[in-house]
Amino acid sequence: MATQNSFDVVSKFDHQELRNAVDQTMREVRTRYDLKDTKSEISQEDGKLVITTNSDMSLRAIREILESKVVRRNLSLKILDYQEPTDAAGGRVRQEVKLREGLSDDLAREISKRIRTEFKKVTPQIQGDLIRVSGKNRDDLQQVIQALRESDYAVPLQFINYR
Repeated sequence: MATQNSFDVVSKFDHQELRNAVDQTMREVRTRYDLKDTKSEISQEDGKLVITTNSDMSLRAIREILESKVVRRNLSLKILDYQEPTDAAGGRVRQEVKLREGLSDDLAREISKRIRTEFKKVTPQIQGDLIRVSGKNRDDLQQVIQALRESDYAVPLQFINYR
């Protein structure tokens, strides 16, 4: 009997690398001349980052620094979901940045439907926040991975447990 090959489609990121990127950002904010006296902060809470600073201009600068550090740590910018800046106490500006992780139900159904229609020889199964794609031929699975890599989804996709 022929063996089944499979892989999982997930959307995850390394939390420690994100923590390191936030720490490096704060270190640079404290030493940069234009941001030194802004009393800016980035706090990492459950599933989000909170940036607090004194003006919109410094908020933009901090976002640019954070994005450069995130990219340098080999994380995708798609994990950062910026919310609208709000006014905080003392005339300060506060912005939440939600962290995208896992496949939402809608996105999992969309990816699964696309795989079913474009690739007849493989079968996708949604299992919580991952999609298991299985098929007899490894070349078919490679084609699915290549097609999903070329697509632009709202979250970064990783392909794990390839067997």
